[in-house]
Amino acid sequence: MSKLLKWFDDHILEYLCFALLIFIPLYPKIPFADLIPGYIVRLRLDDLLVATAFIIWIIWLIRGKVTLRGNPLLIPIAIYIFVGFLSGLSAIFVTKTVPIDANFLHISKLFLHFVRRIEYISIFFIFFSSIKSLAQIKKYVFVAAIVLLAVSLYGFGQKYLYFPAFSTMNREFSKGVKLYLTEHARVLSTFGGHYDLAAYLMLVLTLFIPLVTTVKSWLQKSLFLIISLSGFWLLILTVSRTSFLAYLVSITVLFGLLAIKKGLVFALINWFVVITISLAIMLSFGDLSDRFAHVLKLDKFKFSAALKPLKKEPPKGAGVAYLDVGSKSDTPPSKEKPTTGVQTARPQDVYEDIPEFGATSAGLPASLAAKPRIYSQTAVQYDLSTGIRLDYTWPQAIKGFLRNPLLGSGYSTLTKRNIEDFTEAESTDNDFLRALGETGLLGFLAFFGTIVFTIYYALINFKSIKDPFHSTIVAALVAAIIGLLVNAIYIDVFEASKVAYTFWIMVAILIATVKLAVGKR
Repeated sequence: MSKLLKWFDDHILEYLCFALLIFIPLYPKIPFADLIPGYIVRLRLDDLLVATAFIIWIIWLIRGKVTLRGNPLLIPIAIYIFVGFLSGLSAIFVTKTVPIDANFLHISKLFLHFVRRIEYISIFFIFFSSIKSLAQIKKYVFVAAIVLLAVSLYGFGQKYLYFPAFSTMNREFSKGVKLYLTEHARVLSTFGGHYDLAAYLMLVLTLFIPLVTTVKSWLQKSLFLIISLSGFWLLILTVSRTSFLAYLVSITVLFGLLAIKKGLVFALINWFVVITISLAIMLSFGDLSDRFAHVLKLDKFKFSAALKPLKKEPPKGAGVAYLDVGSKSDTPPSKEKPTTGVQTARPQDVYEDIPEFGATSAGLPASLAAKPRIYSQTAVQYDLSTGIRLDYTWPQAIKGFLRNPLLGSGYSTLTKRNIEDFTEAESTDNDFLRALGETGLLGFLAFFGTIVFTIYYALINFKSIKDPFHSTIVAALVAAIIGLLVNAIYIDVFEASKVAYTFWIMVAILIATVKLAVGKR
């Protein structure tokens, strides 16, 4: 028994990491409990699992089984957390953008978001401390590959077989409503939104695609090829232009780095093959090419063919709701299938005329049922998502930055029109502007400075890594991080929980791989 307990004590952190690696991407965003009444951010099982792992890590740290010494990101991360705390105090007592109300709801929301940042970062320390050998890194990579395959298969089930979806894209959906995708709705698989899923896919595809050429076993080559193709097709089904562009950037950076190790000819040939196949698939199937065509004013050309569900109709009956394109408002989910209306001034990424206030639901007054949605000229000219950014969320972030250029206006303060407003959700759809608006120049430099230092640390040691598998891992993770920075121009990727967890796990694997491969650990 004593040997069993000792083995358990020595390996519990490692197996908790395996659990996190599997559970975080695969478990849908179904809420466990409310944290703040009426707020979109709720407690979920993944929060409890991360908290458990972090508590065990703290115990190990106290017992001396893990150490903070030799962790190159300790000081940069500590600086960011300290600046975030100062930003919160500034928001309450200096700019007063977070009012002190009787129930402390605004302050609770501010520090909830501060704690969430710490929660995401905590997973970096957990994974970094758990990695003791390069063989362990390989295990993590293979488990992550199988998880991607499972995410892809469930996403295909949503698109073609009406598997249920659980969205967090508005307040009502985030309660755990079971949804079914309509024809043009974008696939979100086990994620809370299609943008989050697309960012995750960009990250993991950048890691797994080059491994097809690196691993020696044909079985492993076949595994990574099938997983990469599945993940890429799911990326197409998300219809996310930003993540697709980020994917192209990350793949280009990846083969640029591999040219240092494997030669320019190898890199150019493989880059050309991957990019050509990627563009060919994107232009041939799905709605993604049509969205690019609209931005480039090429609407008269029809590039792609849409693949419709294999089943004719989604499930019907009580408790069934439908997820349509652009379901980002705080109206309740519709219990009726959307029907096409007559309004012509409609953004190109809104395929159905759904009136305001969920007017297709039975029992609503006729006056509400007759009220059409009105879109801004920006939304009609570009699309709904771009219109929201240019008309409201980006200007709000700039306004928050100008309130206090050094420390910003505080977490969760950018979407409200008036200081006393209590907003149910936070989104800027540009992580650079969000960081500036919420935590000011100091928070921006602390957070993105940590990322830049991570890339720098990996690159200065890259040439010293001899093993092809580990050098490919380092190149892929650096490229994936750069791709995520591109993605952050249009999406709040570092606040999307599943993406943020994945990012910090990758950072931990990257730093640990570098230290172990060059003998610094």
